Amino acid sequence: MKQVLLIDASPIFMEFLKERLLAEQIKVETAAGNRDAFQKMVSLMPDLVIVDVESDILHIQDFLDNKISEPNAAKLPMMIVGPEIPRSSISNLAKYGVFNYFTKPIKFDVFFEAIGRIIKTRLTIDETPSVIETHVNGNIIFVDIAQGLNRDKIEILKYKLDEIVEKNKMHDPKIIIMMTSLDLTFVDGTNLEILFDNLIGSFLLKNIKVLSLNKFTTDLIEGHPAYHGIEVVESLNDILNSLVDSGTTADDVIDIVSDKILFADDEIVPSSIDTRFGNDNGGSAKNDEQKSSTIKVAIVDNDEQSRNILVASFKAINAEAVVFENGTTFQSSIANDQFDVVIMDLNLSDINGLDILRNLQRQGFTTPIIVYSQPTSKEGVIQALSLGARSFLVKPQKPALIIQKALGVLNS
Repeated sequence: MKQVLLIDASPIFMEFLKERLLAEQIKVETAAGNRDAFQKMVSLMPDLVIVDVESDILHIQDFLDNKISEPNAAKLPMMIVGPEIPRSSISNLAKYGVFNYFTKPIKFDVFFEAIGRIIKTRLTIDETPSVIETHVNGNIIFVDIAQGLNRDKIEILKYKLDEIVEKNKMHDPKIIIMMTSLDLTFVDGTNLEILFDNLIGSFLLKNIKVLSLNKFTTDLIEGHPAYHGIEVVESLNDILNSLVDSGTTADDVIDIVSDKILFADDEIVPSSIDTRFGNDNGGSAKNDEQKSSTIKVAIVDNDEQSRNILVASFKAINAEAVVFENGTTFQSSIANDQFDVVIMDLNLSDINGLDILRNLQRQGFTTPIIVYSQPTSKEGVIQALSLGARSFLVKPQKPALIIQKALGVLNS
């Protein structure tokens, strides 16, 4: 069974991740504090280490230093979930074996796909189109569900709501589920029950209101004994007047609708998990995943097949790969773009690779360069290394060896 070590996770995030990964037959162990986490990591040697950083990445610096100093632990892949930090700081984490840095709130599908890629296990994700938005006003949580019911998002919603209640210190919280655009049938019954079962575990029945025009939703709630007390209405005003604080005027209710429902205010809803996925709104989970990558690689090669293999290999470890088909475009880009490592062929169509190395050496270019090429002579290999190349790999090589060499260069 695959094993993941989760370090310093908040109780809600830890509970969510343990339950979700266990369903995929992945065991989750937990640890807290730098010393306990390091000792547990060394004793378990898990397939993946996930660290949850609350406020400052510097708090785990001792753990990172200890990890890289232990030969076996240094090779363990790691992911970090934390606050927004500069791109340069993310790149610096690569030498500690950090493959991904996810800024909170994390997009679950992107996060989960990255876990599966690193531990080489295909993980199931519900791809049903669905958008779930949460807004807060006082002690009322508004949840707007559109397009459809996605089981993964419904499960995430439970933990997100618990987090909202806890972090906002909400007393006697109330919740309004708005599903006016959903046309549900008996096919959606199971997911609908999961939604309401999760709600009644965190909210009093009398504090759960549902705004829906769908007959199946109304019939399911009214016919389910466990849901007696949940109110279903077709007008928002009917339930807002019964939930807002006493003394609230009709104008105040209108303001709540316009300010807190029609326009999102995410800043007042702190959470570690996002109910919006990377592939929502026509986006791409892979694009978001590249933003979380700690390694950015420049691939300079005019052979299309070689480029495709290298790109696929680095994307397999979630590194961001930028392709250059010739030396001219590569040299033009380095003035405005930063890379962690360069994989370069010497036999380019426009410029001799040795001349590129010579130019970069004169410019004081410090990014490590791995030459991946067919050498013309032994002297050519020696010359490339003397001009600053960190390593010379003779084409063709297995992708795993190229990845290993690149990570080795970064770790050094």
